[in-house]
Amino acid sequence: MTKVVFFRSGGNFYGFRETGHTGYGDSGEDILCAALSAMTMLIVNTVEISYASDILYDVNEGATEICVRAKSALPEYEEDALKQFAVSGLFQAYFYQLNDLTEEYPDNLEVEVTDRDFE
Repeated sequence: MTKVVFFRSGGNFYGFRETGHTGYGDSGEDILCAALSAMTMLIVNTVEISYASDILYDVNEGATEICVRAKSALPEYEEDALKQFAVSGLFQAYFYQLNDLTEEYPDNLEVEVTDRDFE
């Protein structure tokens, strides 16, 4: 099972941590894992390139863990309110997309949100 924990501060989503294998299919043929990877990289590339903002992401393949965080989603780090809204909204959209997927793949995907300051 893959667990995704989203990070939120002051109502703004600013990142997430994905851990574990979905177990939906064999390695290299797992469509759920491929979907998560594609959506994760879409977020990283959008924040970094389209929004011209720094994004921190760590991939630990040995531990099957990906952590993604963007300070630009938070007002204490980003003055441009539109950029804050866009970056946070992207993370929030991913949160809702994964919640929809949990209905179809309840044995393979778990999603939650935690309120905490940026680390």
